[in-house]
Amino acid sequence: MNFFIGPRLIGPDQPPLIIAELSGNHNQDLNRGLAIVDAMAAAGAHAVKLQTYTADTMTLPGAHRIDDPNSLWYGRELHELYQEAHTPWEWHQPLFERARQHGMLAFSSPFDETAVDFLETLDVPAYKIASFENTDWPLLRRVAATGKPVIMSTGASTLAEVAEAVQVLRDAGCRDLVLLKCTSTYPATPLNTNLRTIPHFQQLFPDCLVGLSDHTAGVGASVAAVALGACVIEKHVTLRRADGGVDSAFSLEPEEVASLVTETERAWQALGQIQYGVQRAEEKSRLYKRSLYVAQEIQAGEVFTKENLRVVRPGDGLPPRYYDQLLGKPARQHLFAGTPLTWEAL
Repeated sequence: MNFFIGPRLIGPDQPPLIIAELSGNHNQDLNRGLAIVDAMAAAGAHAVKLQTYTADTMTLPGAHRIDDPNSLWYGRELHELYQEAHTPWEWHQPLFERARQHGMLAFSSPFDETAVDFLETLDVPAYKIASFENTDWPLLRRVAATGKPVIMSTGASTLAEVAEAVQVLRDAGCRDLVLLKCTSTYPATPLNTNLRTIPHFQQLFPDCLVGLSDHTAGVGASVAAVALGACVIEKHVTLRRADGGVDSAFSLEPEEVASLVTETERAWQALGQIQYGVQRAEEKSRLYKRSLYVAQEIQAGEVFTKENLRVVRPGDGLPPRYYDQLLGKPARQHLFAGTPLTWEAL
């Protein structure tokens, strides 16, 4: 199964779609945001994704303070964090336009229905549903009603919640759907990434494509995900982690994104098809298989022994499977050392 997002065809028969998630790493500087888009285009990413919300559409002042000491945002007030991380809505058009100038897809994650209405005015080619929003059925219905492809993350979700969300989207008109395996910790670790879920997702939801929203460091998990069937990879990106930013600690720099694009495509190419036997590219290599050779000069009538018969490269003699059978048998003719053994010599 393959389908289009804008002009780009995605699916198992295509190289994986690499989505560069800008998130809040623009650090409230539009020029920095535009520079990240430029850098991602140069690195070969296929799409840029934003997040469309305001602090007030996400939460209320004073509603929550992050008290997990292991969190990157420990001690921060949630409303304050979203004020820092949000992408001003008036920035969306220039960021999208810059991406399109580079031939990239450009879309966003809406976090409420007003964000969908806004994004529709910008003619986005697809929508992303974030993990924490995949139980927001009114939002799912509004997104599905656009008729555009949907990419949905599944972090911190039960299987029942994922199945319900898929059904809500389908019932509301969504035809083209990608499910992303996601671990909603920031950062995630390889130990809690559980990529074996990807082929299982494909079995459970055969009418969906599958992929990975990857919050781990580096590109290893994403490459492995492609080997397991992921058609879409989403990674947070930045110019330099040292510049700081709400998501900088688990974001890729441009050089790493270039590696991600290259290595995931290689992983996809290497999947190939089920193949046994000798490929055309291997035909010349058949010469270097082992075969039976005369190791010491043998007179006509002299028997073959472990001393005068060897299994060596190249493959011009009889196959080694006849070795035991020939020991003790007489040679028909005089044979010099270094001669490949053939049926005529027996």
